[in-house]
Amino acid sequence: MTRFVQLHMLISYPPANLNRDDLGNPKTARMGGIERLRVSSQSLKRAWRTSELFQQELAGNIGTRTKRLGVEVFDALTTAGIAEKQARDWAGQIARVYGAAKKDNPLEIEQLVHIAPQERATLDALVATLAQEKRAPTDEELDSLLHTQTAVDIAMFGRMLASKTQFNGEAAVQVAHALGVHASAIEDDYFTAVDDLNRDDPGAAHIGESGFAAAVFYQYLCIDRDLLKQNLGDDEALTQKALRALMQAALTVGPSGKQNSFASRAYAHYALAEKGSQQPRSLSLAFVKPVTGDDYAHAAVQVLEQVRDNMDKVYGACADSRNQFNVLTGEGSLAELLDFVAQE
Repeated sequence: MTRFVQLHMLISYPPANLNRDDLGNPKTARMGGIERLRVSSQSLKRAWRTSELFQQELAGNIGTRTKRLGVEVFDALTTAGIAEKQARDWAGQIARVYGAAKKDNPLEIEQLVHIAPQERATLDALVATLAQEKRAPTDEELDSLLHTQTAVDIAMFGRMLASKTQFNGEAAVQVAHALGVHASAIEDDYFTAVDDLNRDDPGAAHIGESGFAAAVFYQYLCIDRDLLKQNLGDDEALTQKALRALMQAALTVGPSGKQNSFASRAYAHYALAEKGSQQPRSLSLAFVKPVTGDDYAHAAVQVLEQVRDNMDKVYGACADSRNQFNVLTGEGSLAELLDFVAQE
């Protein structure tokens, strides 16, 4: 029976613009009849995947997302002394293994492709062979570029290759958009910059506006633990390492948007981890009615736990086991929660 790991978090951000819309303002969503702040799941996943914590903990097991594999191959071949025309032709053949080429630049792939370290090593070895033997790649060599791999980020977040569907991977981790638990108003930061060397004109050398807002967010993750382990070649040690890194990143790393302007870095002040084979469920129901009052952080914890307990009363236990911490009361710890999540 499939086992799931769920993580529910509350995290408070001061004035910030973590994840911008097409107008440069913080992203929003309407829920419960009011506008809330929102941070997209794509933004969250990228922040976690590229964080120093994630990179260090899982070094050697993290893939690369790019459209530029053909460009890199071309550069490597020409640097090794291959004529430009041949290098462009060979690099184009290699690029098309990963996806359709752009019409205006055959060395670039139309869609981002996620390749594992093992696959990158295979590619680098082929390029070295072609440069040494001064020849084009064979069909057999091209077919060998994509293969079974155990990159943690691909195992977690999946992979889609339109032309090589047999190497697609189903994501083991589902990430919801982070949503403010209360109403938030987007405000404009009117700012100016002064020219240090202009002493004749006291006016501003630059004037601009930047949207910002503050909120307590509810964030939710659901992990199919069995699928994650399967995606990682049934390596239990790597699965536990991946779970710990993901959870710690989710609890301590946020998007980098406008950080230099707002320094809006924050850790989750509340986290609830659940394990079991029951059908997963978000606890966003707790915040359909917006939290009000003057203490959003405490109030959000109370309504979340109330909905969790009421769901258990109505549906029966929605998890086999739980672990949590609460910074506001000093209960629990990150170390205990990570140990709990990682255990099989």
